[in-house]
Parts: sequence; structure tokens; C-alpha cells
Amino acid sequence: MKFSKVFWAALLAVVAGSVISGLFWLITIFGMAGSMGGSKAVAVLPNTILRVDLADNIVESPAINPFASMNFSSLQTTRSLPILKVLRAIETAATDERIKGIYLNFAGGGAVSAAALEEIRQALEAFKTSGKFIVAYNDGYSQIGYYLASVADKIYLQPEGQFSWMGLAMPTIFYKGALDKLGLTCEVFRPTVCKYKSAVEPYILEKMSPANRKQMEDIVASMWGTISSTVADARGTTVEALNKIANTEPILFPDQALKHGLIDGVIYRDQMDEIFAEYGVEKNFLGEYEILSLGDYCSVVGADLSKVSAPKVGIVYADGSIVDGESETIDGNIYGTALANTIAKARKDQTIKAVVLRVNSPGGSALASDIIWREVELLKKEKPVIVSMGAYAASGGYYISCPADAIVANRLTLTGSIGVFGMMMEGGNMLKNKLGITVDGVKTNSSSDFGQNILGVGLRKTTEMERRLLIASVDDVYEAFTTKVAAGRNLELKKVLEISEGRVWSGADAVTIGLADANGGLKSAISIAADKAGIAENFQISEVLPELDPMMQFIQSLSMQARSLVMSNEQIELCNHYDQLKNELNRTGVQMYCPYRMAF
Repeated sequence: MKFSKVFWAALLAVVAGSVISGLFWLITIFGMAGSMGGSKAVAVLPNTILRVDLADNIVESPAINPFASMNFSSLQTTRSLPILKVLRAIETAATDERIKGIYLNFAGGGAVSAAALEEIRQALEAFKTSGKFIVAYNDGYSQIGYYLASVADKIYLQPEGQFSWMGLAMPTIFYKGALDKLGLTCEVFRPTVCKYKSAVEPYILEKMSPANRKQMEDIVASMWGTISSTVADARGTTVEALNKIANTEPILFPDQALKHGLIDGVIYRDQMDEIFAEYGVEKNFLGEYEILSLGDYCSVVGADLSKVSAPKVGIVYADGSIVDGESETIDGNIYGTALANTIAKARKDQTIKAVVLRVNSPGGSALASDIIWREVELLKKEKPVIVSMGAYAASGGYYISCPADAIVANRLTLTGSIGVFGMMMEGGNMLKNKLGITVDGVKTNSSSDFGQNILGVGLRKTTEMERRLLIASVDDVYEAFTTKVAAGRNLELKKVLEISEGRVWSGADAVTIGLADANGGLKSAISIAADKAGIAENFQISEVLPELDPMMQFIQSLSMQARSLVMSNEQIELCNHYDQLKNELNRTGVQMYCPYRMAF
């Protein structure tokens, strides 16, 4: 009997181990194949039309995780295209004699930020100077998709398609009611002058404060002004006319879109053959047009081999929330010491003559931000540093940007938010009344138990003395923040204090008030860096990336993907809200954080 138990237990262990091992290698193969963009050979033939379909995720930084493109629940891969690779492909297509034009057909479901779309649109504008065509055809247009499509020479819509043009919204979810039901009390510590520092508002209010409402109204007005004026210029209409449509006909049928001059024709997809023929594109020997996706074209566009010995402009990526620590993980965060080490690596590399710091961050830990700031300062003393801002570079994201020689921001970037806060959750009543947990203990001094928590919530309220110390701490960090901005941006401190107060600005407004030097994307920042380094006539681009342990990458990927195996989309969305609340509960120390996202 005992032998039988041991035998079957051992057999089960062997079988389970074999299954897990097989699954590991299967996922490894899929993940590595996905990270390389698939194994199929891509050929660019004469008379090729480059199709921008947005089927791939367009991301800020290259994936250092070989399993990043792997969906563990379906064992399918979704390719991720770094924005730099996309911009380089469009630039190459302009001079590639095999590429006859670009076809904007948004049939894919990839993710892309509005700021990245702005950079792609700018690249397409530059492409048009080559004399090649750009045409757009879609079954329907969202307004942000139409913003990109408006760059085209001609825009077409499916006869039964829909067209959305409704304006922008910036919603905020408030958790105070939920916290009240749970018996949680949120204590906030922020400088009195930081009235716009609204990251804490969802936990202490049930609706937006007047100051926050004002800044949000200004941001959406600025961004909507950028989008609508760009479209108006491209389509030969006015902002007033576009706003009238948004107010009275936010969802248009094809004939209405045609009447307003938003599109050039209502046709079926097969009729695009006639459009291509009008532009002089020839069919292949099978009687079909050669159409190549942007993702596939990116896979064959490499570095300019004629410049392998040229001096370098290095690119360092600061992509994610800023947190304390030095471990280089793939959880979407920026670890302060780890990024500082990467910047130091670029500083010590004598072949790199200038550095572009690509910042795409809402901020986070003040301590980690200061560690990164220091390394940017050291880098600036040895070679030019240009910051390129992505979708957002706010709060701690701006803190690490301000020492740069120049800051380039997209017009649709969220930036500024120069302010700080501290926040603690007190949950003694919740632990006792909801979970039946009580805590008792001893201590040697009045504040020996300060900051102790269970499940991410504090065990008691702060005392008056502790509160004074916390307020003094955030005041001190705010003073350091504004002083460093004044020095880095060569502004009077008085001016910095006027535009700070935790207020968020659009990239367009940031240039006006002096928080940024120019509007533009990553390519603009690279050009400025090369010029400042005196290598504009001959240089190459070198991405400075951290190196991670492959096994740790796999484990972290498996952890992040596990949720999709057992949950519906609705459950995942609910868990995302929970994660946001949990992250706020777990933030320690003084924070520089801006939580906003634009909804299109």
C-alpha cells in the first residue's frame, strides 16, 4: 500500500513536471518568435503600397522581454513596434523606389497613444514632400483615427460605415464612496499652494475640485484645439465648422461626412483598386496590387550600414511610473537606481556624443526621481542631453526632464504637474469591523509604530506631531522641485511658482509658458541632439537598453499574463481599477504623480 502511494505520487510528479516543462518551452518558442516579429520572410517588391493598418501595438520603447508579445491564453502573438522604428520606416519609404505610396487602412486592433499618432502624422506629412501619394479608406473612423487620416490626399469611407467626431473627454473615477463603505480614511499631505495637484482627489472627494476642473477644462480645450485646427487646415474647413459638427452631429453617416467635406468619397473596398490605378500603381503578374503592412516593412528596415563607424546619438528610455529600487524588471515601472545606471552607461560610452532621454511617465516616487535627476545632471556636464516627451511627462516625469539642454514635447503631451503630495490610508476600523482583525503591541516611543500597516493600510491615524513633520517633508520636496525647475529651465523662481502649483499642461501650452522649448517628436529631438553635439552631418542612433535575466523575464511575463487565462474582460477591467487603488495604498514617501489619461 505504501509502495503504491509512493509510486503513483512519483508518477504524477513526473507527468506534471513534463507538462510544465513542455508548456515552458512552447511558450518560450512562441514568445521569442513574437518578439522577433514572426519568422516569415518579408520581401519588398516593385510597385508596393505601404499599408498603415495599426494592427500592431505602437510602443514607446523596444521590448526587452522576449515574451512581451505573447498572449498566454491564446498562444497568439501581437507584435509591438517601437515608435522610433515606425518613424524610421516611414522616413525610409519616402526614398524607397519600391514604395509607390501609403494606404491608411486602420483594420487592426493595436494600441497607440494620441501623442504617438501625432508623431506618425508628422512623419506622414514629411513623407508627402517626396511626391508620393497617401490615401485613406476605412469601414469607419474614430475621431483620433480621422486625425491621422486627415493627412491623406484623399479619404474614403465604406457606404454603411460610421464617422465619429464628438470632442474630447477626460474622465476621473472617484473612490471615496468605496473607501467610506470599507471604513478606510485617507490622510493627505500636500503643500497648500499645490491646489492643482489632484492625484489625491479621487480618495478624498466625490467630484472634481474647482481648481482641478479648471485645469482639466484648459487641457482638453488645448488638445482639442490642436486636433481640430490640424484637421481644419488639412481639409480646408474651419475649427468653428468642426465644433458645430461635434455639437450637433457627433455620429455621422457617410453621406453627411461627404456633405461636410470630411471625406472625398463613399466607396467599397474593392473600388480602391481604381484609386490605386489613378496614382499609377501597377499590378503584379497575378493581377493584384502588392500591399505590405507597416509592421512587415519595419522588420526589413534596419540601420544605415554606411554609418556604422559614425558618432552616436544615444537614446535612453524612461517609460512607466517611477518607483524606488534598482532591479530592472519588466513590470512597466521605472526603477530609480536602475534607470540612473542606464543613463550612467550612456555617459561613460565615449562613442555616444549626445543623448536623447525619451520620457513617457506620469511620475511617482520623489526619491527615485531625484536619483534619476542627479544622473541627468552629471550626463549634461559631459554631453548634450535632449528630452523627448511622449504621451505624458508629468510630475516626476518632468522632474527628471528639467535639467536637459532642451525639451521637445508633442502638442498632445501631458506635462508639468510640478507639485508633490503624501498620502496614507488609515484602516483600523476596516480591519476590525470588516475582517475581524485587531492589533495590539508595545513600543518604546510615541511614534515607534508610525507607518506600520496590514494589507497596505495603516493601523492608526497620524498624530499632530507626525502630521506636521509630513507636511514639512512635502513642503521641502516642493521647494527643491521648483528650485531645480528654475535652474534647469533658466527661469525666475517667481515664474516657476506661478506655473507650478501641481498644474498639468498640454505640450502646446508648455512651450508657451517655458516648460518646453519646442513642439515635436522623437525625430526632432534626435536632430537637435546631433546638432548640439556637432555631428548633424554624419551620425547613427544607438538605443541604450538594460539587460535582463531571461528566466526572470519569463517568470514575470507568466505572472502578468496569468490573469487573462481565468478572467473575462469585464473582470480584468475591474481588477485594473483595484490595482490602481492598491498602488495608491502602497505608495510610500513623498510622491510626484499625475494620473490623467485622455479619452478619445
